[in-house]
Amino acid sequence: MVKFSKELEAQLIPEWKEAFVNYWQLKKQVKKIKLARKPKPPQQVANSINTSSEFGFSIFDPIRSYFSSARSSSSTTAEIIKVRRKMMAGSDHEVYQTDLVHLFSEEDEVKAFFEKLDGELNKVNQFYMAKEKEFMQRGDILNKQLDILMDLKRILSENRQSGLESELTGGETPKSEQSETEEVIAALEKNGVSFVNSNTRTKMKKGGSGGNNNNNKPKMALRVDIPATTPTRTITAVTSMLWEDLINNPKKGESGGGGGDHINRKKIQCAEKMIRSAFVELYRGLGLLKTYSSLNMVAFTKILKKFDKVANQQASPSYLREVKKSHFISSDKAVRLMDEVECIFTKHFANNDRKKTMKFLRPQQQKESHMVTFFVGLFTGCFVSLFSVYAILAHLSGIFSPTTGRSYVETVYPVFSVFALLSLHLFMYGCNLFMWKATRINHNFIFEFQPSNSLKYRDSFLICTTFMTSVVGAMVIHLLLRAAGFSPSQVDAIPGVLILIFIALLICPFDILYRPTRYYFLRIMRNIACSPLYKVLLVDIFMADQLTSQIPLLRHMESTACYFIAGTFKTHRYETCNSGKLYRDLVYLISFLPYYWRAMQCLRRYIEESDVNQLANMGKYVSAMLAAGARLTYAKKENHLWFAIVLVTSAFATIYQLYWDFVKDWGLLNPKSKNKWLRDDLILKNKSIYYMSIGLNVVLRVAWVETVMGFRFKMVESRMLDFFLASLEVIRRGHWNFYRLENEHVSNVGKCKAVKPVTVPFRDADSD
Repeated sequence: MVKFSKELEAQLIPEWKEAFVNYWQLKKQVKKIKLARKPKPPQQVANSINTSSEFGFSIFDPIRSYFSSARSSSSTTAEIIKVRRKMMAGSDHEVYQTDLVHLFSEEDEVKAFFEKLDGELNKVNQFYMAKEKEFMQRGDILNKQLDILMDLKRILSENRQSGLESELTGGETPKSEQSETEEVIAALEKNGVSFVNSNTRTKMKKGGSGGNNNNNKPKMALRVDIPATTPTRTITAVTSMLWEDLINNPKKGESGGGGGDHINRKKIQCAEKMIRSAFVELYRGLGLLKTYSSLNMVAFTKILKKFDKVANQQASPSYLREVKKSHFISSDKAVRLMDEVECIFTKHFANNDRKKTMKFLRPQQQKESHMVTFFVGLFTGCFVSLFSVYAILAHLSGIFSPTTGRSYVETVYPVFSVFALLSLHLFMYGCNLFMWKATRINHNFIFEFQPSNSLKYRDSFLICTTFMTSVVGAMVIHLLLRAAGFSPSQVDAIPGVLILIFIALLICPFDILYRPTRYYFLRIMRNIACSPLYKVLLVDIFMADQLTSQIPLLRHMESTACYFIAGTFKTHRYETCNSGKLYRDLVYLISFLPYYWRAMQCLRRYIEESDVNQLANMGKYVSAMLAAGARLTYAKKENHLWFAIVLVTSAFATIYQLYWDFVKDWGLLNPKSKNKWLRDDLILKNKSIYYMSIGLNVVLRVAWVETVMGFRFKMVESRMLDFFLASLEVIRRGHWNFYRLENEHVSNVGKCKAVKPVTVPFRDADSD
């Protein structure tokens, strides 16, 4: 049977952990009562008898023993505590205070227990009321937004109908429609809607029924705040802002209107999507609040039963009666609002289809299958076996020897290195997912993943092992065909065929092989490649950071593309890709691109948030670009000047990166922290792990020193060393990922942030 403390730890909401009943602290208080009730050792009993014998026995001793036994027998039915409510000083909140009616032999411990219990009850109550108030306000705002949306849809449909009728009837608009539209406009103005023409109604009234009223139709300019999440919206927003500043601003004083963007069908659709997402998030928050209430009720029940058992009293009925009367149990506002959200969603966003509503509001999570674990083990065994076979064949055929190995290392090996580095990164991501789950870090919420189709750590390991088994199998087949005497131009096409197969699987439109994950990955890569035109989310930042650690992979992809496009696999003239000017220039571009994308993301966030830290973060990536460019140039022009430039730029970039890793990304090196040079809140209990991680990150960050040490290696050893250093960087990035998300999770816990903040599309007129 699982202990309730472990069950509570597994089910509580991680971001609200501090607001839950501190069940573990209350258990310690109960344990103190239990220790105080233990019978005294024989030596202490003898001493007490000797002490009492000094004063002799009293004739009232039998009477005392009779009343004490009677009191203990009657205490099971009489109330032994009294729970009082009183108003908190300087606040309108009620607090609970427990008085002991019955005297306990362990009075101090019992009193301390109930003081702690009262504090936990007051904490839970106040947190619940605060969150309930927050969600109620959200609900009111969304209802208001929905009313505006429905009215706008109605106005647009009426305008289209009146436009068609005016064309058929010679330009006349019926008065009934005119008055109806006027009423809707009045309702919108009450909701805070602003219009371009402040005298719209006057124009409509003057228009009457005669003449062509097309020019007198209400031209609405509601302030619709649609986030610039796509390149089209971003470019439109920038051009609109410039046009308004250059052209429209001088005319604002003349028009007397409220300003804003003209309504069109596309904006209404975007607004509807935003409101729908806001309702989904509100429903999720209300569900969390309901879970919070039920778990805390069970915790109070369990701890009071423990107290009754240890103290041999019946305090739980009296206390639980007050707990059930408290706000977090007695209030039904959250449940009623959940029902209201279900009805609204069914009516307005699901075409009265309740199944569709529940699919949005309560998505079903995938059940973990043991078959995944089985195939992970199967493919791991296959990979180890095939890799052993490959190592033996490579040794026997001498493909890595200095004389015959250059052709293989320069042409075929970079292709397989791409797959190896990618598989290693997938393996590290699987380890990240495992550790995040084990430490209750809510990565799905942080990355805004859908729990129903997000990748689990077993899935990541399955993809990784399948990937590497296929690649190593292809490497073994390649060596066997070479040894069998097949034409090199035919055999060396195998890596290209393997690449085409994996690309086809990545873009496969059928709902197989983790299609939601594959397409989400492609969307993220599109967002990164088009930075800063797309809105920057944390998952985009996270993925772009992964790319900065995969620059060797990108360079291998460049070599692979040249290898197959230029037909080098047929001629085996690998100098074609190494000596060309275009190829050498592309090396700089590929080395700069990941840093450029991250810098553009920082710039976008600075424009949106006006946070100076984003500019400082952008400076980190600019310094990394300068250091990478200096090292590439030094590899071609080995002289003292470029050696000095490499040392200065690389040392500066490394110190910059280390500072940002530890202080900003990990939140460590805080001299005022209660955990020396760490941070106040740590997920891992063993502090030494953090100190070792700091040292490991420093060591792996300075791996660039090898490039300027002047070591001379042969071609094969040099390529192997490059692959080894690239693998170390991937491992460092996987290690960095855990602490980066841990810091983000700790920040969410500190803010009790378990629900995403929502953006509403319609802004009040006074907000400008």
